[in-house]
Amino acid sequence: MTNFIVTVLITAAGLFIVSRLNLGLQIDGLTTTLIAALVLGLLNAFVRPILAFLSLPITILTLGLFALVLNALMIMLMGALVKGVHVNGFLGALIASIVLSILTWLISAIVR
Repeated sequence: MTNFIVTVLITAAGLFIVSRLNLGLQIDGLTTTLIAALVLGLLNAFVRPILAFLSLPITILTLGLFALVLNALMIMLMGALVKGVHVNGFLGALIASIVLSILTWLISAIVR
């Protein structure tokens, strides 16, 4: 449980930075950022494994690059579920997901 909370907080920090960089993702406030991080964590825990399994053939064909599309879809779905989160289309979600992945990796390496 503690690991999940730390992961949500790291994701929230990454989302906050990405939203301030104006890379296709806008979040209204700090509370909304925490809610968005929690929703994104739940989506990545429950929905993403199902989509990853169903899209396994195309992921193999694209040598894993389709995983970027899945990340963008998770951000778009999070944007649709959380009020106060605005995603500027698929390209914005794709760029935001790439930057978010890098940021969460960096923050996680520093914190842990």
